[in-house]
Amino acid sequence: MRRMMLTAAIGLIVVYGAIVGLAFSFQDQLLFQPSSRLLATPDDAGMPYETVHLDTDDGETLHGWWIPAPNVSRGTLLFFHGNAGNISGRLESVQQFHRLGLNVLIVDYRGYGQSTGSPSEEGLYKDADACWRYLVEQQQIAPESIVVFGRSMGGGPATWLAARHPPGAVILESVFTNVPDVGAHHYSFLPVRALATNQFDNEARVAEIDAPKLFIHSRGDRVVPFDLGRQVYEAAAEPKQFLEIEGGHNDGFLVSADRYLQTIDDFLSKHLTGES
Repeated sequence: MRRMMLTAAIGLIVVYGAIVGLAFSFQDQLLFQPSSRLLATPDDAGMPYETVHLDTDDGETLHGWWIPAPNVSRGTLLFFHGNAGNISGRLESVQQFHRLGLNVLIVDYRGYGQSTGSPSEEGLYKDADACWRYLVEQQQIAPESIVVFGRSMGGGPATWLAARHPPGAVILESVFTNVPDVGAHHYSFLPVRALATNQFDNEARVAEIDAPKLFIHSRGDRVVPFDLGRQVYEAAAEPKQFLEIEGGHNDGFLVSADRYLQTIDDFLSKHLTGES
């Protein structure tokens, strides 16, 4: 009996070790879930646009869309999307910002959509820097009229960029403290914090951002727990504001559209004073 129990214990250890090894090996695939197929363009949503190709410092070429405001713009929103799909799945959200009178630049990270390369944390920071250079140098937009927007994983490049290049305002929606915290929530049986090679440490970076910040999160979010989003808000320096919405991780901005848009409109009216 003792020998059987020992054999079973060894077997369980081997199986658990194999699971841990697989989790370590495939963690990038769990975090980054790109799609190369574009499902639609801004034209399909009634928004005239220009296709842009941005060069990164390490030789990648990013594909994106520059979508000017329909009339006189009140500013420009730099949109960093979440971990799955590509920019074509964000048109409903872009439409909302368009209606608020904002120009929108939305670009696929390396390895997403029609952008070259493979995604990585450091790579996404280089992508964010290329987007900033495009707005400031090519479009000649004043930094104080730029709104940096990050949703979910997009909060990583958004906070990294805003801590280095002060924008007019920052909006962070459904963001997490860091990747290990999210991983530990979903995979509590694994030593996620010891395994994680990606961090996207928003909690540490928001304290370095001087620009006005609006945080948005839903208690119904089953992907990024509400408490993690609230922790990022608590770590941020003033001025800051928190909006609690309803809905899930991927549809809260639609479920709570009226309050969502009114709050953003008021936030921009209060804080976005730069010339576009």
